[in-house]
Amino acid sequence: MPRTEQDSLGTVEVPDNALYGAQTQRAVDNFKIGMRPLPAPFIHALAHIKKSAALVNMNLGLLDKAIAKGIASAADEVLADKHPEQFPVDVFQTGSGTSSNMNMNEVLATLASQLSQTSVSANDHVNMSQSSNDTIPTAIHISATLQVAQHLLPQLNHLQQTIQKKGTGLKHIVKTGRTHLMDAMPIRLDQELNAWVTQLEFAKEQVEQAVSRLLKLPQGGTAIGTGINAHADFAKNFAAQLSQQTGQPYTAASDQIAGISGQDSALALSSAMNALAVVLMKIANDLRWMNSGPLAGLGEIALTALQPGSSIMPGKVNPVIPEATAMVAAQVMGQHTTITIAAQSGNFQLNVMLPVIADNLLSQIALLGHMCQTLADKAMAGFTVIEDNIQQSLWKNPILVTALNPIIGYKKAADIAKLAYKTKRSILDVAEEETDLSRAELEKHLDPMQLTHGGIASN
Repeated sequence: MPRTEQDSLGTVEVPDNALYGAQTQRAVDNFKIGMRPLPAPFIHALAHIKKSAALVNMNLGLLDKAIAKGIASAADEVLADKHPEQFPVDVFQTGSGTSSNMNMNEVLATLASQLSQTSVSANDHVNMSQSSNDTIPTAIHISATLQVAQHLLPQLNHLQQTIQKKGTGLKHIVKTGRTHLMDAMPIRLDQELNAWVTQLEFAKEQVEQAVSRLLKLPQGGTAIGTGINAHADFAKNFAAQLSQQTGQPYTAASDQIAGISGQDSALALSSAMNALAVVLMKIANDLRWMNSGPLAGLGEIALTALQPGSSIMPGKVNPVIPEATAMVAAQVMGQHTTITIAAQSGNFQLNVMLPVIADNLLSQIALLGHMCQTLADKAMAGFTVIEDNIQQSLWKNPILVTALNPIIGYKKAADIAKLAYKTKRSILDVAEEETDLSRAELEKHLDPMQLTHGGIASN
């Protein structure tokens, strides 16, 4: 049987087993759109905020100790995932996220009332010194920074280390490099893989730089960033309390109005996610090309066979992990577009697309973290090199003649390359016929391994 709850608009029926109240129920009734709530890391961030706020208000002498302790204990239950079903509000709701803020306030008020054996108010106690307008942006900051630290960066580091380790064992293998998908100068496999590691490192640096901005919290700005109804020391003390709870070095934002009206910091992290997605897409496509074949493609490597590749062609095996990587990258790029549009919706003193920013940003972080782990373990760690295929084309590559440019000139080298292409002979044989250089000299100048070190050839 439902029970009747009341808010400033009147009465509303709420499920009897719900810990939330009237405002949450109105949101559930109004927003049956995306049919999915905000992700758990965001709900956890809200719980962290309420716990920190309660303890800070208690220490400032503004909140009764029993009530504050009750709120903190109730928040701990949420952080322990004891009541996930009590947060049903849709992602697509009021742009400030007020519905989600009140959802948390009502749930914690009910739990805290039970735990403290006293009446706890969702607005007057749980929401003390706060507004949805500073709480939701702060929850975006907290959830994103915690997920990057706990989930994304460890998996990204794992991917880098896996590629680096794989490359270390492939230093002796030289392959044909490619530009425009056409034969180019030789490159060692470890050089090719280390370039991926470097790209990932650049992307990681962008992530870390964006996170440093998100560590500055607008909490304490309340309604529009001026701090109305909050103690002068609340913002500073809140950041300190939250840092103690989470282990992250949070500080109060120097300009809370900017932190509430703009979502530039969240957009910066999304941009870093987009950059990481671009790198993963490049790596995935390289792997697909290198693995292509096995007979009619490049056939340089063989990715681990993970599942049958066709419902009609027996024996076919596809590069499923690189394909999944490419799809994740595409999804993250699309989410970055959504966040870019949403970040523009800071009308005067409040951004009004906060929930969709939170949802997409946390999805980006989760997807990329899981993909880094999967790419490392199911593609990078286990692929084998098909050396025969690599060597078969390496010495036949007419582009090796580039190394002779300083000796015989570009035009003569081009003529030799064209003749080698036309006659389908090795560049070594053609160069021996068309130049005055001995075979020993040519073997020295055209040695693929030697060409991976750079330098200028001379007689």
